[in-house]
Amino acid sequence: MKAKATLNLDALKTRETSLWRYEEVLLVDQDDAITLGEGFTPLLNTRNLGKAAGFNSANEPTILVKDESANPTGSFKARGLCMAISVMHKLGGDHAALPTAGNAGAAAAAYSARAGIKCHVAMPSDTPQAMMDEVRAYGADLYTVDGLIGDAGKVIKKGVTEHGWLDLSTLKEPYRLEGKKTMGYELWEQLGGKLPQHILYPTGGGTGLIGMWKAFQELLEMSLVTGPLPKMYAVQSTGCAPIVEAFDAKNERSAAWENAATIAPGIRIPTPFADDLILSALRESKGGAIAVTDDEIVAAMKTVSSSEGIDVCPEGAATFAALSHLRKSGTILKDDYVVLFNTGTGLKHPELR
Repeated sequence: MKAKATLNLDALKTRETSLWRYEEVLLVDQDDAITLGEGFTPLLNTRNLGKAAGFNSANEPTILVKDESANPTGSFKARGLCMAISVMHKLGGDHAALPTAGNAGAAAAAYSARAGIKCHVAMPSDTPQAMMDEVRAYGADLYTVDGLIGDAGKVIKKGVTEHGWLDLSTLKEPYRLEGKKTMGYELWEQLGGKLPQHILYPTGGGTGLIGMWKAFQELLEMSLVTGPLPKMYAVQSTGCAPIVEAFDAKNERSAAWENAATIAPGIRIPTPFADDLILSALRESKGGAIAVTDDEIVAAMKTVSSSEGIDVCPEGAATFAALSHLRKSGTILKDDYVVLFNTGTGLKHPELR
């Protein structure tokens, strides 16, 4: 890999603090970037959360939170959509479209506005109002459907067929994944060239989890890490847990989850398009999959915000709820280094206060 010659911790010290600092391993040239300053989000030590989850408080804090709410539009979705819209802009595309649970639509709308591209977003009608307002504020066309994200996808598919919109749905183009993988590179850099033992990630479509696993493989290929890679854990809601069900059953693909319902819209994905890739990453990493209840998610939102000052989204809170289960079961030990991902801001969820 040519990147091995120039990508190292010393070289990164002088680069801009955005995801574009990893230019050697991105498929988009920085000169073509449609950017709002995305990436390089904080990795926060959380001693109080460690105590709450039964971890050793006598040593250095071993529970860290990667806070993706610091991204433009308040979520990790900025990473993928900046890449997709950058490529679309370079190629002369003029109509972007995607179904969304909320945050991806906001990011697509924002970067489309930045690029001068028309954006079409479809989402379930029960998506948090703040996310709908955000999409409209960025000038995108918003279509709401009575149903789930799959039903929103039908609206986008019709527009693609009839009007030639470019479909930016999860993993139906390669660039969103490339943006999401930078979360893995940031962990490596922020931990001084090392990686944590465990990563808990809220998993709906799974692009972030798959992207990070790809980043770790690339780091191995460049000899920038050695030793075991992190164990990856997909965290879902008991009201929509197709990956957990498939993992526990040792299946290679998941079955559609019937009557999906959870307060965490980002993980209310009953039929993940890339379920096989998610399951492969979990098994290759010797990780796992776990589901938590909505009551646990609400309680975790309150615990994280009141004990650490981090305003987490329900999806991010789910990872802390899952951590407590994994600690109690002995899957994660009290001195292990663990990274929890908060994938977005809790400010978009006033209904859960």
